Amino acid sequence: MDINRSAGIISVILGLIFILFPMFSSGLVSIIVGLSLLFFGISAAFMGWNMRDGINNTGGNIILIIGIIAVIFGFLFIFYIDALSFLIGLQFYIVGFIMIIFGIAGLISRMTRFSLFTSILVLIMGIVLIALAAFAMNQPIYIAIIIGVVLIIEGIVMLLN
Repeated sequence: MDINRSAGIISVILGLIFILFPMFSSGLVSIIVGLSLLFFGISAAFMGWNMRDGINNTGGNIILIIGIIAVIFGFLFIFYIDALSFLIGLQFYIVGFIMIIFGIAGLISRMTRFSLFTSILVLIMGIVLIALAAFAMNQPIYIAIIIGVVLIIEGIVMLLN
């Protein structure tokens, strides 16, 4: 089994876990968001690294940088659990902007038909996440569900490629 299929299966499983078992504590949600960003960032970094060797070197570099930024924010959310009360609300915006930038970078690079579809879905989910941030500052559990959906989408695309 190649690494893309393995990463796809792991992404789908993690996405289902995040959707089926949302946590009730803001501290645990912060850890879940951090882990989600960490896995999302690692996946994006691997995808960007693999794209660098192909035709579109610029798109691969952009996605690699986005992955590294997502990993950094993932570690911040994991280890600075609920340091300030407004941090929970900011998680929506940070993750939403990362997803929007990731979706735009995917649209720019346009490697395959599936990655174009995935990029559009991630872009839409990022916009939805920012809209939810404005309305759901007191319910940060939605961020884990949306990242779970994105992980499932990315996992399915990895399995199909």
